[in-house]
Amino acid sequence: MPFFLVHTPAGFPSPAQDDMQEPIDLSAWLIEHPAASYVMRVEGRSMAGAGIIDGDLIVVNRAKKPKAGAIVVALVHGDRTLKRLRYVNGRHWLVPEAEGFADILVDEHVEIWGTVVGVARKMA
Repeated sequence: MPFFLVHTPAGFPSPAQDDMQEPIDLSAWLIEHPAASYVMRVEGRSMAGAGIIDGDLIVVNRAKKPKAGAIVVALVHGDRTLKRLRYVNGRHWLVPEAEGFADILVDEHVEIWGTVVGVARKMA
């Protein structure tokens, strides 16, 4: 699809032909390690404060080492969850970004499945 290099303020009527760049391949742009990446659909609202809402698609990279502050997909007692990885008082935690959800201590019952590197949302 065509990619326009200019920044577009809301209300810009139509892109000018002179501003067009080479087409952009969104898969190539979002997926650095294709063999170690996957796409998942988000269910729930625990990461709404990070701008990730129910129904969004997330691109997850298993090759990217999860660091404190990253949003990760984790397996907790056999259930998948999407949370921000935090390092507090010498321990790692999975932290939601919405009210009403508990922090989860990263221990032997938690496996990090990958780091979120992109989010896609289809507008109505």
